[in-house]
Amino acid sequence: MIALINWLETRTGFKALIHEAFNERVPGGARWRYVWGSTLVFTFTLQVITGFMLWAAYSPSTRTAWESVYYIQHEMFLGNIIRGLHHYAAQGMVVLMAIHLIQVIIDGAYKAPREMNFWLGIVLMMIVLGLSLTGYLLPWDQKGYYATQVTTNIMSATPGVGREVQILAQGGSDYGHLTLTRFFAMHAGILPTLLVGFLALHIYVFRRHGLTVHDPNRAPETTFWPDQVLKDSVACLAVLAVVLLLAIFRGAEMSAPADPSVKFDAARPEWYFLFLFRFLKFHAVDALGVTFGAIIVPGIIMGIIAMMPITAKVFGGFGHQLNRAFIWALSLGVVVLTVMAFYEDANNKDHQAALTEAHRDGQRAIELASGPDKIPVEGAVSLLRKDPFTQGPRLFEQNCSGCHRYNGHDGRGSLVTEAGKTELDPPVTGSPTAADLGSFGSREWMTAIVMDYSNHFAWMKNSKWFLDAQAKSAAGETVDYINPDSSEMADWTSGNLESLKSAENADNVKALVEFLAAEAGHVGTTYDSALVEKGRELAIKGEWAGALNGTSCASCHDTIGQDFPSNPDDSTAGSYPTLAKYGSAAWLKDFIRHPDAARHYGAKNQMVSYSPEKLSEENLDLLVRWLTHDYTTSTVPDYADQMDVLKSALTQGTSAAPEPAPEK
Repeated sequence: MIALINWLETRTGFKALIHEAFNERVPGGARWRYVWGSTLVFTFTLQVITGFMLWAAYSPSTRTAWESVYYIQHEMFLGNIIRGLHHYAAQGMVVLMAIHLIQVIIDGAYKAPREMNFWLGIVLMMIVLGLSLTGYLLPWDQKGYYATQVTTNIMSATPGVGREVQILAQGGSDYGHLTLTRFFAMHAGILPTLLVGFLALHIYVFRRHGLTVHDPNRAPETTFWPDQVLKDSVACLAVLAVVLLLAIFRGAEMSAPADPSVKFDAARPEWYFLFLFRFLKFHAVDALGVTFGAIIVPGIIMGIIAMMPITAKVFGGFGHQLNRAFIWALSLGVVVLTVMAFYEDANNKDHQAALTEAHRDGQRAIELASGPDKIPVEGAVSLLRKDPFTQGPRLFEQNCSGCHRYNGHDGRGSLVTEAGKTELDPPVTGSPTAADLGSFGSREWMTAIVMDYSNHFAWMKNSKWFLDAQAKSAAGETVDYINPDSSEMADWTSGNLESLKSAENADNVKALVEFLAAEAGHVGTTYDSALVEKGRELAIKGEWAGALNGTSCASCHDTIGQDFPSNPDDSTAGSYPTLAKYGSAAWLKDFIRHPDAARHYGAKNQMVSYSPEKLSEENLDLLVRWLTHDYTTSTVPDYADQMDVLKSALTQGTSAAPEPAPEK
């Protein structure tokens, strides 16, 4: 070892460099407050190492970026840890940089002759923030895509050259592939090179002037080695421990693949930029425009910080105290605005619903990519575009939630709201005007039709058409309309309720429900074949026990038990809605397309007919497959049932619509 060290010394002179580095004087002794610069250098080194590892597997294009990040996160050995370290170390750099800046200003380490070093530090801070912004886009997921799009739009607000800066950053007038490649070039090449160069200058100037000590007489003077090295090493170890624990137990988030066709309401900047996001939401700031809030005000603040060495020189001790007061006030303002942003988001139901959907989509995309079919050639974005589990709720919200609900919500987990009575009144919870489809075609749905028909369809009594029809009927007009309280089915259910609930018919009801549910044949549900056959006999022949004997479904619905034809002929339809494969995908598609056909409700129909112009064949298929559960099985939690919340909101009078009939 000695021979090797001597050989290296004679050829490189490295001992002198080590001696110079480790024997720096530390007046007043080693202190924990001096560790921030070293932790920043350490964190940047960690970023470089993990960055190279990620770079080895990353593919910067709009069709491969998300896919390669998925590979890193879920396929590559320790890839999730490496990406987690890179993700949280980036956030750590911003926090450590802020602490370092505050410490430098408090200790007066910006004053002459250290002005140049202070300004170099400000340049480094801008580069670090640039690295954070550019890295946000690289996974090419929904969160990064929309948040970065906001950033590039803010660039366009730069006075004079805004549009040119935006075009330069995003690689043209459109936001897409060239945006990603340019951000990758800046994140992995240009900005790190600048950071290394300015960091070398920063350290060189720092070593030239040495430490600025707040109280040099607090302890005997020492050297950088070993006391301060020990403290710096412990601090760096603590930083590593924190980011490693976060990487292991929390992991870096990965939302759904970027899809410009899907609105992403959950978009937010990273938490350390939330203060600026909240500042821009103030009415006064918003009225003055983005240029004022996002360009002018931050520019003024950075100008004040850059002028601090001059302020201290001109005004002496008073100037230094002024600088300290400003940085404390700025820090407090940043903290307050950040807390406000978190608090408001946590209490914003729409934002929380958007977050839930974003998390659901992200988990579903990963689930599908991990499935047997993997990621298709056309890219990961097609995974969700062709997935009924993802697109069904959106299509339901767009096309069905005006009347129907799905387990009490709009299909996407939120209650439907409507405008108050006046423009000044807040929105109120909207009441459904058609049946809730959360259990459509299931045993629960069929049981409700057989045992509690009136209450099952009671929501339609809130509709305007029903109230108008009732009013006309009460006035003596003859009105032919659907009435859940006075129809043949309602009369049969209510008139035979006691017999239906009797012990002697319990097995018969169970069998009939099993048969009807099997007719719907929802994917993923298994049916008892013996019960199905028994239910078929009951539905056609009506061999019930007691007073119900002889009453059958086939006496009204002459299509019971038949296959739903591909081209149904209305001329053969009876006077009652067809029950041929009632609730199945074929029946449901035909009903959505032709609800006013004689085979369904005919002249009594109040539902809008959805032509291919209103709802394409592809979207109709996705919607129906979702309603009939015909999609790849998912372990992703679905939207929570909101029926109790809806009923509670309506009961408390937050909706002007009539309440549904009480449950029997």
